[in-house]
Amino acid sequence: MADTLEFNDIYQEVKGSMNDGRLRLSKVGLMYKNSKTGKVENIAAADLAEGVWRRVALGYGIKLLTRAGHVYKYDGFREAEYEKISDYFKTQFHVDLVEKDLCVKGWNWGSARFGGQLLSFDIGEQPAFELPLSNVSQCTTGKNEVTLEFHQNDDSEVSLMEIRFYVPPTQEDGGDPVEAFAKNVLSKADVIQATGDAVCIFRELQCLTPRGRYDIRIYPSFLHLHGKTFDYKIPYTTVLRLFLLPHKDQRQMFFVISLDPPIKQGQTRYHFLILLFSKDEDITLTLNMSEEEVEKRFEGKLKKNMSGCLYEMVSRVMKALVNRKITVPGNFQGHSGAQCITCSYKASSGLLYPLERGFIYVHKPPVHVRFDEVNCVNFARGTTTTRSFDFEIETKQGSQYTFSNIEREEYGKLFDFVNAKKLNIKNRGLKEGAKQPYDDYADSDDDQQHDAYLERMKEEGKIRENADSDDSGDETDESFNPGEEEDEVAEEFDSNPSASSSSAGSDDDEAEKKKKAKKPKIVKERKPRKKAEGKKAKDPAAPKRPMSAYMLWLNASREKIKSENPGISITDLSKKAGEIWKGMGKDKKEEWDRKAEEAKRDYEKAMKEYNEKAPSDAPKK
Repeated sequence: MADTLEFNDIYQEVKGSMNDGRLRLSKVGLMYKNSKTGKVENIAAADLAEGVWRRVALGYGIKLLTRAGHVYKYDGFREAEYEKISDYFKTQFHVDLVEKDLCVKGWNWGSARFGGQLLSFDIGEQPAFELPLSNVSQCTTGKNEVTLEFHQNDDSEVSLMEIRFYVPPTQEDGGDPVEAFAKNVLSKADVIQATGDAVCIFRELQCLTPRGRYDIRIYPSFLHLHGKTFDYKIPYTTVLRLFLLPHKDQRQMFFVISLDPPIKQGQTRYHFLILLFSKDEDITLTLNMSEEEVEKRFEGKLKKNMSGCLYEMVSRVMKALVNRKITVPGNFQGHSGAQCITCSYKASSGLLYPLERGFIYVHKPPVHVRFDEVNCVNFARGTTTTRSFDFEIETKQGSQYTFSNIEREEYGKLFDFVNAKKLNIKNRGLKEGAKQPYDDYADSDDDQQHDAYLERMKEEGKIRENADSDDSGDETDESFNPGEEEDEVAEEFDSNPSASSSSAGSDDDEAEKKKKAKKPKIVKERKPRKKAEGKKAKDPAAPKRPMSAYMLWLNASREKIKSENPGISITDLSKKAGEIWKGMGKDKKEEWDRKAEEAKRDYEKAMKEYNEKAPSDAPKK
């Protein structure tokens, strides 16, 4: 028997979710790492009390019960693995892996049994289904009924949100069975109640996600986010990571809290809580605890009375209570000396921070990608101008993130960073081994300088060459020469083409021999367009055609876009406007659709009046 067993692509059910990950069995216990969040769970061998092997929807699964009452379920095993896993449990953990089947009769009448963190609904001696009580968000009682509400599972297309239990009355004097049922549920449920005094309170903090001003009340086990409209209670157990990121203007700071499961506002899910602070804002903080309690609980990490910058106080308190390290930017510095890169993601502009172990983008929508999730990265040409480029990240799960409109001066710094982290660059290019001066690339307008998308540029050059030629089938890579193309165009459209041909006649003998191997480029003579006969000039008194909803919105928003993006070119403005329009909600577009319909009706009415007044020989519109 090997000392260690590893299983890939094992599925774990935690709080009703099913997340892909890796399960490792060793002498000291079990370790499971979630592939999506990177969260690691350890179960010591000495804590294992019971193991059950059973048939589930995804093959076979293991249910583990610890001595503290916690339950863990791992699904996705094959039937042939039972012998190996059972022997390993018995040899290393001294626990028998018992085979037990679920009841599949479909009956809805049975008995509820509470064991550890699970509510088991049994029919006879077999369980029909089990509910993790830690996933219960609310428990309400009626006359003979108990209703359980659950946290929504974002990883599943269909989630169980509510279940009701009918509890029949009894003749015994042992108390109300409904209240006893609810009490058992609430003792293990994830229902947060703000009891007692807060450790400290931060007033009117600016929150970017979810947007608004919130009071943050710090309790020993959870964070209470209280606003004018919404109210959130966030357990510290749901906090995955903390980030402290300096803004590019060096006057503000982002404090980012990564959450799993996320907080919910209607149908919107917030996986990140983003606070924005000014570096100049100071605060004096007094904890609502005695000095002995502070010293005993936080072991010198916090003091009863503290003062300093507001962002430092918030991050310091959160670090001590959550017991997580705060991630800050590493050694990366962009072209301007900042630790981030200005770019756009989807329709919004934001900041991309290259960290020591991943990338994070703030703020709308926030994105965090760890290096161990990345399959490859790609440097792509900007869609509208050669003065910018796109940075694409493709994950092992198949997701792709495109950060666009990055200044070309940032290319060298970002390429060196990605290369140093040994990430797979999708379009590294043929000349990657040659040392290229990236600073020269940043200051040069020559598109032939080597960069990570050199081969793609060549392909685009061939496409442009083929588009200019009528006989594209005979074109080769050698024909892509911008200098030669310019000479040919100048000769073809010379003001005196006949003179050029005659003057070149004396030297044609040797020139013809050199060009025999290469087929000459044939350019058809352009003829001036003839004005359509009989077409009359447009009547200036005729009504003008109405504009579309998009054009009406663009005319109203053009100055606002210019003011938000000083110095933006016409091409970039059009692209920016298109992205904003595409990202607008249906309710906002309805206003402009309505205005376009009104303009169309006015135009049709005006045309009708115009045609009635027009002379009989005039063309009708």
